[in-house]
Amino acid sequence: MDSQKLRTEGKKMLDFVADYWDGIRDRKPLPDVKPGYINDLVPAQAPATPEDWAKIFDDLENVVVNGATHWHHPHFFAYFPTALSYQSIMADILSGGIAGIGFTWKSCPSMTELEMSSLDWVVDLMGLPEHFKNSHNGPGCGIIQSTASDSTMIAIMAARATHVERIKSEPTFMKWVSETGVGKTLKNIFDRVKVNKTLVARASVTVDDEASGMITPYFHDPTVFERFVMYCSDQAHSSVEKGAMLSAVRMRKLKATRGFLGNYGVSRETLQNAIKEDRARGYIPFMFLATVGTTCSCGVDQVDELGPVCVEEGLYLHVDAAYAGTFALCEEFKYLIRGMEHVDSFNFNLHKAGMVNFDCSPMWFKNGTHVSRYFNVDAVYLAHEYQTTASDYRHLQVALGRRFRSLKIWFVLRNMGVDKIREYLRRTELLAAEFSKLILENGKFEHFVPQHLGLTCFRLKNSTNADNEKLCNAINDDRRIHLVPST
Repeated sequence: MDSQKLRTEGKKMLDFVADYWDGIRDRKPLPDVKPGYINDLVPAQAPATPEDWAKIFDDLENVVVNGATHWHHPHFFAYFPTALSYQSIMADILSGGIAGIGFTWKSCPSMTELEMSSLDWVVDLMGLPEHFKNSHNGPGCGIIQSTASDSTMIAIMAARATHVERIKSEPTFMKWVSETGVGKTLKNIFDRVKVNKTLVARASVTVDDEASGMITPYFHDPTVFERFVMYCSDQAHSSVEKGAMLSAVRMRKLKATRGFLGNYGVSRETLQNAIKEDRARGYIPFMFLATVGTTCSCGVDQVDELGPVCVEEGLYLHVDAAYAGTFALCEEFKYLIRGMEHVDSFNFNLHKAGMVNFDCSPMWFKNGTHVSRYFNVDAVYLAHEYQTTASDYRHLQVALGRRFRSLKIWFVLRNMGVDKIREYLRRTELLAAEFSKLILENGKFEHFVPQHLGLTCFRLKNSTNADNEKLCNAINDDRRIHLVPST
C-alpha cells in the first residue's frame, strides 16, 4: 500500500463512516450477538498473504458494525454519553497520520505546545482559576490525560507523595501532627524507615540498598504511607476505588446525604468528623477526592464548602468532574466549579459532553512543577537540550508515550466554536427536563433524585429493586433502547 492507495481506500473508509452516521437511526443501539460470536466470522489463523481491501470492506458490516454497541444512536441512554463530531474525527486522522509519540518536548514540539495553548483556552472558556494556565507565571499547568480514571490515579499518587514528602521533611508539620493523636503512628513509621539500609531477615545481616541495586523512591516510600487514608463519597466512581487499590492506600467512603440540588453529596461535617475519628485511630488522612456529577445520580460534592476543610486539615483536594465539568462552559452551570481556588487538581472529560471524541480528559494542577518531581524518572535517552526550559508531559502521567489529543480541541473550538457546544449542552439539559416531565406525567414512575444536567433517575412507584431490575432487563432485551441501572 502506498500514498496513492491511501487516497483511494482512505476515501472509501471516510464514506463508510459517513454512511454509518447517516444510517444509524435505522439500527438498534444494542447488537444481537452473544459472547464468542466473532469466532464464526474471523478465521482462527491470520492470512498468510495480503488480502484485497475490497474483501476487508466486505467484512466490516458483519464483523465490526453488527457487533458494535452504537453509542451515538438516538436511543442510547446508558452510562453517560461519549461525545463525537466530524471535526474531532478529522483531528484523529491527522494525529494518526503524524503518528508521533510526544513524551518530551523535543519528541514532538507541536504536540506539547498546542496542548498547552488549547488547555489555556479551556481555562478561560470555563472560568477556571488563572493559576491553572500553562502560560501563567506560577507553577500551575494543564495536561490531557486519556481518561478520568487515569487522572484519578495520578491525583492519588501525587497526593500520597506530597504527604510523604511533608512527613519526611517538615519538622513543623511533624509537630502539628504529633498534637493530633497520630504521633505514635508516625514514631512507629520512622523507627522502621532506614535511609539506604535494609534488613535481610533470613541472613540476619544489614545490606546497603544502593549497592544491592534496590531502589526505594523517596517520595513513594511504602514504609511512610502504610497508615495513610483518603476519603471520597460513597457515590464516587468505581475508578476511585481502583486508583486507591493500585496506589496501596486505604480509602474510606463517606456517607453522602441529601442536600445541594436535592441530590447526594458529602457534607462538611461528615468530612470533618471522619478526619477526627481516623486521626484518633492512628491513621493519617492525606486526601479528599470530591466528585462533581456523580455517576449514579449526578450529585455534587460542594467544593466551596469542602475545600476550606481540606486546606485547614492539610489534605490534598482533587475534583473529578468527568461528566458534569463540560457544562461549566455555560454561565448558568458555573455553580459546578465554585471553590476551585481550594483545589490541588481538577479533571473532566471533554469526550463526554464536549463534542470531542474519546480520548480527551484535561487535568490541571495548582502546582504542576511540584507534582512533576513525583513522576520523574530520568534516562539518558530521554534527555534533551531544552528540558530545563520546556515542558515534558511524561512527568505528569504513568505512561511514557502519548497521542496528539490536543488537535481535537483545536479543531472543534476553531471550526465548531464554543457557542455551538454551549447550544448542545443547553439542549441536552432541556431534553432531560422534558423527559423528566413525561416520566412524572405517566403516573407509573417517580424520580429518585431531581433531574440534573442530562441525567434523569427514575423508578417504578411502590417498587422493589427487583421490580426495577426486571423492567431494565426487559427494555435492554428488546434492544430498541439501551439503559443501565443505578444505585
